[in-house]
Amino acid sequence: MTETSTTRAPGDHTVGAASPPRRTGSTPARQPPSAEHAPSAQHRAVIPSLRAQTYKSHIKPIWCPGCGHFGVLAALTKTLAYLELPPERIAVVSGIGCSSRLPAYLSVHGFHGLHGRALPLAAGLKAARPELTVIAAGGDGDGFSIGGNHFLHACRRNQDFTYIVMDNEVYGMTKGQASPTTQPDWHRSKLTPHGTGVRRFQPAAIALAAGASFIARGFAGDPAGLTRLLAAAIEHPGFAFVHVLSPCRTFRAEHHAWKQLVHPCERGPAEDIARAAELIQRDDGMALGILFEQQIPVYAPAVTTAAEQGQSDAAASAAALAALEAELCR
Repeated sequence: MTETSTTRAPGDHTVGAASPPRRTGSTPARQPPSAEHAPSAQHRAVIPSLRAQTYKSHIKPIWCPGCGHFGVLAALTKTLAYLELPPERIAVVSGIGCSSRLPAYLSVHGFHGLHGRALPLAAGLKAARPELTVIAAGGDGDGFSIGGNHFLHACRRNQDFTYIVMDNEVYGMTKGQASPTTQPDWHRSKLTPHGTGVRRFQPAAIALAAGASFIARGFAGDPAGLTRLLAAAIEHPGFAFVHVLSPCRTFRAEHHAWKQLVHPCERGPAEDIARAAELIQRDDGMALGILFEQQIPVYAPAVTTAAEQGQSDAAASAAALAALEAELCR
């Protein structure tokens, strides 16, 4: 799914070894696009050129040295710059955990919410402000344990926003307990010295079964490849789930081997659910790329904004006043 060109991102900022696929299209050198290749209205920027640095806040990340989340932050800022999304038109919502610190490190609208509640917050925000590019972020514990029920219904609802889960197979912020994606025989936590004995949560398989229309897996150690996936996810019309393998060097030192274990998906993205299920069930959990993508109706609830309600009330009042004047002034 990758391209080998060296397309430049806005502001002469190189996006790794290759640029993300532009679903809406643009010229390779990132010059003002022609009418034929103009970005979609939803993502069209009012700022002609934005660097990745534009999207970083002044707050320095406090993640542990070597944490994979640094790579996710780098890939996301490159993606936003490449898509030329105005910072004031972006909102990042998170729950609780190491990964959920992400909004603080970005210079966009952000909300750091409750544990496991990023998805309902993101869904409500997208419903009320459909013009925003909404991104939810969290970790494996936040997203698949206490937030697991929300994950199922976000997949089946297919609302138009992106969900990034940074999976390090451990509760890192609370000092290394087993998470839903931890191997059943992992015994290095004091809470589970003999392992959990519980089968692992399968994010891609669960997302597919729940009805997600876009499922991808990336690796934090490959920011260029992750940038391409995030760009495709953000531009996908519907709920886009990006499962990111993000190593925890503090509590899961064995994750250092992930760099040698990850590999491209054996086939391109499946459009058929049965084929995608076969691909995911045969997968070793280390295949990178878009695993499934399907165009289905996007859930867009009818929501009346405060401004629209005010205009409606004003029109009703004016009509009532006109009728009263007509009756009394005959």
